[in-house]
Amino acid sequence: MNSNRSTRRAVITGIGPISCIGIGKEPFWRGILAEKSGIAKLTRFDLGGLEARSAGQVDYFDPLNYFPAKMLRRLDRYAQFAVASALLALEDSGLSYSPDSPDPRRGVSFGTALGGICNAEKEHDAFVKGGFKAVSPLLALQVFGGSAHSNIAITCGFQGVGTTNSNSCASGTVALGEALRYIRDGIADVMVAGASEAPLSPLTYGAFANIRTMSEADPSFSCRPFDLNRDGFVMGEGAASLVVEEYEHAKARGARIYAEILGFSHNNDAYHMTSPHPNGEPTIRAMRDALADARTNPEEIGYINAHGSSTKVNDSNEAHCIHNIFGSRAASLPVSGTKAYTAHPLGATGALEAVICCLAMTEGYLPPTLHYETPDPECQLDVIPNKGREARPRKVLSNSFGFGGINSCLILGTV
Repeated sequence: MNSNRSTRRAVITGIGPISCIGIGKEPFWRGILAEKSGIAKLTRFDLGGLEARSAGQVDYFDPLNYFPAKMLRRLDRYAQFAVASALLALEDSGLSYSPDSPDPRRGVSFGTALGGICNAEKEHDAFVKGGFKAVSPLLALQVFGGSAHSNIAITCGFQGVGTTNSNSCASGTVALGEALRYIRDGIADVMVAGASEAPLSPLTYGAFANIRTMSEADPSFSCRPFDLNRDGFVMGEGAASLVVEEYEHAKARGARIYAEILGFSHNNDAYHMTSPHPNGEPTIRAMRDALADARTNPEEIGYINAHGSSTKVNDSNEAHCIHNIFGSRAASLPVSGTKAYTAHPLGATGALEAVICCLAMTEGYLPPTLHYETPDPECQLDVIPNKGREARPRKVLSNSFGFGGINSCLILGTV
């Protein structure tokens, strides 16, 4: 713990989720309260002989609701989600902005696992069929991950720090942690932080299916975090942006505050690309480091939004690590795996789950772990099975663990 840390505080004043259960704060939260999964059979393309067939598809997203048609030429679906979620979050925050009045004290911290790779996949098909002249001349502007923060900055006039990380399934959480540091260090007063993912294309989906990490169960019941019969994750698409603002800046303009980002951690297992470290020590350390950064004791945490990917090894490993940190409280501490709602939109998942944490604290409702039927002796947790619970935690922990052994955690608290 750094005793010389800046006294500048980072608070969340706007949220903009895009997911298979709803687009925008109110529809998204209605989706959570409905306690029904947004996962269904993938219909975006022919599944061929794949055994995996479930996805979290965002079927009602119209980019023309957010920006003019001429702007769409430079935005693939990944960047469309990113910019639209940022605009939703800024609208929710009440913060004014203009590209004609650029502000060097405002920045963007974004994340993604795959960026524009699915659009590149489509353009490669065009190349195979028609050669170079068949490829969009804008592909070079669309395919790179940094198109997310770049287009948000251009749209909003944010001339401060701009970055997009690619830390696998922890990307959204890392983006929020970096925003916290930019605020604390005095580099920015306002950050749009979040993540976006649009991975539902044949080659990408098939690649994950081929390494047998995705569920092959019936789509209506395919994602079941911590359940004994879980058989893999379900790929989804979506995005979430959060407006992270320096506390005094937010207070001066009378902003509504959802939560304060109290602490952040980020480390690596240095062990394996797809499996967590067997003893969980780096994951345990990530949770401890986030608590230390937040100057928070484990006893103060009232809810955990677990990574809960619904894979055999990852869920049992996370449960083991939670028991290590929280000891005798672990069996009764509310923990939910909310990917059964939204599927797993890879890099965007941590940002979406941060939105869930913000709303859980402000609305006084802890979302359940859906599709939970059979307890797993390796996952002895209070997973809030199937039915949500009224509670208003003052501090929450959100976990994100990704391929490559990437571990990242956030501590959020009420103000």
